Amino acid sequence: MRLLREHAPVDHAELPGPAPESALAVAEQRMDIALPDELRTWLLINNLDVPAEDVDEDLACCGFAGFPDEDRFFLGVRSMERLYANHATPTGVNPPDQPDHPFWRNEWIPFLSDQDGWAGYFVDARDGRVGSWRTGEISTTGTFASLADYFDSLGDLLERIAAGDHPVCSVAEGRLVWM
Repeated sequence: MRLLREHAPVDHAELPGPAPESALAVAEQRMDIALPDELRTWLLINNLDVPAEDVDEDLACCGFAGFPDEDRFFLGVRSMERLYANHATPTGVNPPDQPDHPFWRNEWIPFLSDQDGWAGYFVDARDGRVGSWRTGEISTTGTFASLADYFDSLGDLLERIAAGDHPVCSVAEGRLVWM
């Protein structure tokens, strides 16, 4: 967030701020899963739910466009909980006959998604690793060893963008601009 504030201050200024601890407790209760420590820390600093009046009910997820890329965005507590509910299954694994190669496990908590909820990243509540999913495909686990590693890679991306060394993104007037 420091790098976003430094390189794209207008985008950073529009972010809504922290989630209250009570919202996290309610989400954990509804999802029936504890948030991993790194995800909890992130949400206590950055709850990226859009204001209720800006929510588009026709979309699976709502978020702030343009961060971390042009097609996906970080989920706030409300969007995270909604997307989790869309994927969770009574058996805990989808499909239930493929527990070693599932599309989804109930231990996975989404934190980044596209608007349709068809693709994104999740944190595995069992070990904190970050993986990715895409509807209709086997999900990938361990894409990053932790949420901190994912954010380190995002920091590297923001540095490249700020240096003018990214093929499809630049900074103009304090905003990330995707081409």
